[in-house]
Amino acid sequence: MIYSLLVCLAVIILDQLSKYLVVQYIAEGATVRCIDGLFHLTYIKNRGAAFGMLADHRWVFMAVSVIAIVAIIVYMWRTKPKNMWLKTALGMIVGGGIGNMIDRTVNGYVVDFFEVEFVNFAVFNVADAFVCVACGILIVYVIVSSVKESREAKAAALSSGESAADGQNDGD
Repeated sequence: MIYSLLVCLAVIILDQLSKYLVVQYIAEGATVRCIDGLFHLTYIKNRGAAFGMLADHRWVFMAVSVIAIVAIIVYMWRTKPKNMWLKTALGMIVGGGIGNMIDRTVNGYVVDFFEVEFVNFAVFNVADAFVCVACGILIVYVIVSSVKESREAKAAALSSGESAADGQNDGD
């Protein structure tokens, strides 16, 4: 649990620091070209949910965020996950959620600034990036865990089937 909380804290610090720097050094709506044709920094105020959807409904988003964050923390507290990938992903999701919630609470909007040029995609921030990467980690974790459990179940079935067959042959 402590590891996940440290990951969470690191995400919040990186997110809030990056947003602070953007607000201090880039004018709202201005673009700073970083890698032409790849990405640049564009400071916008996002009043919606993920990627600007449903603008001006911040209390709904905050309620959903609080429920999700509390649910993840309760899950971590009760299950005490051992897998480092799972602990990291959960810490990243909580940290990203809190980072954006800080913006919504303090400013009434979320500061977004990463803009990719090579695809038509919404402007996003560090918290969003961590949440998306963490969801990818969780998907891979669930798939790998499911495959592992399936293989272990098959091995156990084969093992118990061989034991039963061995027992029948001994009586012949």
